[in-house]
Amino acid sequence: MRAPRSTYRFQLTPEFTLWDAARLVPYLSRLGADWVYLSPVLQAEEGSQHGYDVTDHSRIDESRGGPDGLRALSDAAHGAGMGVLVDIVPNHVGVATPSANPWWWDLLTHGQGSRYAEAFDVDWEAGGGRIRIPVLGDDSLDALRIEPDGPGGASVLAYYDHHFPIAPGTADDGADARTVHARQHYELMNWRRESAELNYRRFFAVSSLAAIRVEEPWVFDESHAEIGRWFREGLVDGLRVDHPDGLADPGGYLERLAVLTGGAYVLIEKILEGDEPLEPDWPSAGTTGYDALAGIDRVFVDPAGELGLTGLAAALDQTPFDLPAGDPGNEPAAADRDDVADTRARHAWHTLIHGTKRGIADGILRAEVLRLARDIERAGGLPTPTDDTVVADALAELLACFAVYRSYLPNGREHLDHALALARDNRPDLDAVLVETAEVLGRTGTAPSIRFQQTSGMVMAKGVEDTAFYRFTRLTSLTEVGADPDQFSLGTEEFHAAQRRRLDGMPDSMTTLSTHDTKRSEDVRARISVLAEIPDGWAGTLSKLRSLLPLGDGSFENLLWQALLGAWPLSRERAQAYALKAVREAGVSTNWLDPDEEFEQRMANAIDAVYTDPIPRGVLESQLASIRAAGWSNALSAKLVQLTTTGVPDVYQGSELWDLSLVDPDNRRPVDYDERSELLGIQEAGELPEVDETGAAKLLVVSTALRVRRDRPELFTGYQGLEARGSAAEHVLAFDRGGAVTVATRLPLGLARHGGWDDTTLELPEAGNGYVDAFTGRIFGDREVRLAAVLERYPVALLERIDER
Repeated sequence: MRAPRSTYRFQLTPEFTLWDAARLVPYLSRLGADWVYLSPVLQAEEGSQHGYDVTDHSRIDESRGGPDGLRALSDAAHGAGMGVLVDIVPNHVGVATPSANPWWWDLLTHGQGSRYAEAFDVDWEAGGGRIRIPVLGDDSLDALRIEPDGPGGASVLAYYDHHFPIAPGTADDGADARTVHARQHYELMNWRRESAELNYRRFFAVSSLAAIRVEEPWVFDESHAEIGRWFREGLVDGLRVDHPDGLADPGGYLERLAVLTGGAYVLIEKILEGDEPLEPDWPSAGTTGYDALAGIDRVFVDPAGELGLTGLAAALDQTPFDLPAGDPGNEPAAADRDDVADTRARHAWHTLIHGTKRGIADGILRAEVLRLARDIERAGGLPTPTDDTVVADALAELLACFAVYRSYLPNGREHLDHALALARDNRPDLDAVLVETAEVLGRTGTAPSIRFQQTSGMVMAKGVEDTAFYRFTRLTSLTEVGADPDQFSLGTEEFHAAQRRRLDGMPDSMTTLSTHDTKRSEDVRARISVLAEIPDGWAGTLSKLRSLLPLGDGSFENLLWQALLGAWPLSRERAQAYALKAVREAGVSTNWLDPDEEFEQRMANAIDAVYTDPIPRGVLESQLASIRAAGWSNALSAKLVQLTTTGVPDVYQGSELWDLSLVDPDNRRPVDYDERSELLGIQEAGELPEVDETGAAKLLVVSTALRVRRDRPELFTGYQGLEARGSAAEHVLAFDRGGAVTVATRLPLGLARHGGWDDTTLELPEAGNGYVDAFTGRIFGDREVRLAAVLERYPVALLERIDER
């Protein structure tokens, strides 16, 4: 298997195509990237900005460059000695425009008689033999009409700009639209009914993304024929698999994929919880890097700030950070306060996510829970006859208590047992039903067991990432995909141990800091993390902003003002769009289904005031001025660590300069590559940039580290943590990869308060000819070096062992 030494991710759109990516290959080569990493390229919904709504697996999206564009990109990359990694989407297809998806159109036309009925996961019995489509604005069919010349030239049923096929022989008698609709293999229904009544599996709660059953051999073959061609013709070198947890058999799928690709490099988008390992038998190089992101973020967070920020969050949150039941709750001694803060936060977090996950299971994913209950009944039911609503209650509780995204039975049975134990504690009234339900779900290979495994990840993603992450706001740099927000910080020894485990277990797994899915870009998080060094200062700033621009939702205000501080300066439009999405995702003061217009207007006015009123703007910018330089230090340090630690580092498009992006679609904005190429040229001419608002210093760190990894791979074969000595030793993170030594600054405000590096030294591994700093060119011949000298110009250094030539 050929594995990349690094990757660079492009987000392809109709405005930025494969041809554009091909033209940028020389820039990527100069930057030092080893492989080009592409977002999905198969035919997607017209105008799609992400490509995950694939409508036709048999062809490459023409609006993204088509097959000629992929060949041009492949030729350019391979000609430059680079590989090509492509994102694929096996779990679902886009069905927002039925006529654009040949499989879905045929299914709607012929129902259970369709050749593609087996490809989709439809509960026909629940729909009375029809598939339910949630597109109506109300319960009326008055706007439904027959159009004689619809897509493909045939008559169709139309509802405003939605078009649906008419089954052969069902409109020949001149019947009206309502009557014809009653004869179809689908039922158009009020979109508000989808949460409980939908009868096809989908991607999370997105009804315009219908899941497909790639566990069926012919479905795999037909949906992967074009992907197989890429490898037969040498166009592509590796794949990133989107959302494998949605599949019935992820391990079996990966085995078939390995055969199709000839054992190529394959990464999976898998979120690991805590110490959860990746399934060892899967033919995969590892994950897409969220597990690495979480550790890198936390090693740059000051643990001393936990008590203050936890207390602030407790004062603001509508869900108090109480101690667990049974704890005396006495005021702790000073030495124990951090432990108590950690206990309170962990209790609050787990209480919160149980509630949000249960809310999802009872709310927008109610249809999935009810289908599980029907699957259990079809499989013979529970040993004790039980009402369906009670079984659904038990299922929802087990889903809410499930601690990881899913199990892969027979592997992971302990997760189901753990969920059962928690559920029994929570709901003693359901004890017998919970036990019997869990027993059914634990039977490997059965329909209820498989569907529960597919569903648990949906509940986790929607309940945690898309809800709780917007409510748990004590330090929002910690609420990132793949992370546990209740883990506040990570010590250097813990970090080193994690990297050694990654080297032993997943040496070719990806590392990342920003993706198209992250809630905040790496540089926004790096700035927000500085607040852990000044918890009292942030509490004062937040208090001023809340008094000037009160919203009446303290927890959300904490999130909002952290976001604006982290991303400032940003346009008013970007700030408003982020705030609206964030507050609706939180679902406390308003939500997506029933928005509170009064609250949302008050929030919009508050954001406008930051752009029009010098007083709140001054408060925000004063706080920014006090942390901006520290945020730059954190960002450069985190980036160097990510690029040089164990694993394959990815650079998300544009993040080689400062990237102050928020959640999608903000993080998919166009990138100015002319600016980046020009700055890179200046550095190639020998100029060393300042650490300032241009971000040129980050470009230096990224390009230098990528080049060293690409050109001197022999320096990155091991991992050894290095320990500093002296009064500021806690402010450095250093490690040796086998000849390349990374030195990064931690907790920069604390370092400044200390007065700098002072007497702090670092002992380097033996190197007969010494080391050279890849950034500055300075040579260090002694094994023991003063950090004041090594980090004189930048908060980071990459020391290359000097070998005899």
